Amino acid sequence: MSASETVILDQAGVNRALTRIAHEILERNKGVEDLALVGIRSGGDYLAGQLQARISEIEKVDVPLGAVDITMYRDDLAARGNLPVGKTDIPFPLDGKRIVLVDDVLYTGRTIRAAMDALIDLGRPRCIQLAVLIDRGHRELPIRADYVGRNVPTAQEEDVKVRFDDTHHPIEVKLVKP
Repeated sequence: MSASETVILDQAGVNRALTRIAHEILERNKGVEDLALVGIRSGGDYLAGQLQARISEIEKVDVPLGAVDITMYRDDLAARGNLPVGKTDIPFPLDGKRIVLVDDVLYTGRTIRAAMDALIDLGRPRCIQLAVLIDRGHRELPIRADYVGRNVPTAQEEDVKVRFDDTHHPIEVKLVKP
């Protein structure tokens, strides 16, 4: 039996969701003072770059942008075997910053927990907020996104895939059913 795919956000929908999230971030934080974006590799880092561009367009200020690799913070390393370790690149101090952690899909919450552990090892942010393009439910940890592009209730066996073009711009989100 082959998998079926349904487009749940096309490129225009992804762009609208990211623009709305950028406005919500600015509204909640009352601007960009002490604000920084950190994307989770890979996918969240591309979306964080898109949010940075939108915030810059709105506020005429570039907020700091970083990326975090969570490989060594995963709680399932033994089950997954050898995973390639990526690069964490946060070129600014985290202390006192309002960090918006960005990921593409929120599912169990374990990736977010690992990312928060990595951030805390690097400094002491004033707060960590979470922005995701898709929230598909099925939490295993008490984690909730502050900013959500779209809620997509899914079955456990389904998957959500965000597709990026060659320049790392998100072009669509698909629900994949087995």
